[in-house]
Amino acid sequence: MSPVLPKLTSGPITEIGFVGLGQMGQPMAALLAKAGYKLRVFDADPVASSAFAASSAAKLCATAADVAVGVQVYITMLPDGRAVQEVLTGAGKVAGVLAPGAIVADMSSSDPVGTRKLGEALAKRAVVLVDAPVSGGVARARNGTLSIMAGGDPKAIERLRPVFEKMGNKVFLTGPLGSGHAMKALNNYVSAAGLLAAAEAILIGRAFGLDPEVMTDVLNASTGRNNSTDLKLKQHILSGKFGTGFSVGLMAKDLATASDLAEAVGAKALFARQCSGLWSEAARKLGPGADHTEIYRYLEERGRK
Repeated sequence: MSPVLPKLTSGPITEIGFVGLGQMGQPMAALLAKAGYKLRVFDADPVASSAFAASSAAKLCATAADVAVGVQVYITMLPDGRAVQEVLTGAGKVAGVLAPGAIVADMSSSDPVGTRKLGEALAKRAVVLVDAPVSGGVARARNGTLSIMAGGDPKAIERLRPVFEKMGNKVFLTGPLGSGHAMKALNNYVSAAGLLAAAEAILIGRAFGLDPEVMTDVLNASTGRNNSTDLKLKQHILSGKFGTGFSVGLMAKDLATASDLAEAVGAKALFARQCSGLWSEAARKLGPGADHTEIYRYLEERGRK
């Protein structure tokens, strides 16, 4: 039997809380402010919070709980599910401030199993949780063309659709609560595997004497084309810029989530575990804050040993 969900608030959404003003969160929140929503914001980094508040009409709040006062929707864009849980039901105490019928939209890349547990805890407080992670990177966050993977109560997702459509141009209903986060982890697994393969191919070809620029052109005109060959090889790896705005540490975290998900459902995902191990090792060697395209540097260095 499906759990009884809290009754949603009615009327148009006008007031939104947004916590997490990092590389992705800042441009996403900026689009909501530009769209005319009354926005309350907070980030653990006071510099990020102040900079955003100075550039928009958003109200800067002193704590994550203050953000929850009077809002109909509370958006989290944080590093992982543990941080989200801590804000909502842990020390942040947000769940106790949100009005009955409010919706929490966790747009972070969180653990899907943990998301379902969090949803149960929030439902006891008459708050609805929707998981709605995004894909597309910083550039698409800036121009509002993110892909959004939404899991949870379809009525809650439809209520959120006008909000989501200010930040993304594709909203996918992935299924019950936690399915959005599962889809995001699996998407990043496929993306990370493609980048690993592309980077290794360039290193092998370069050692043989092939021109990496020509290799990239051939891959993008052939069956080897993927997101990384199209948008990362020349732009960030061969150029040496390594500046996508998405860290190797976050990618390693998402790969670990995908690998843990496979274990939770009893799937024998041998390559996922190997891929996750490589990314975790790269994060240790490069430092978790390094851009994820620097996996090329890790593979290059590893190949010399």
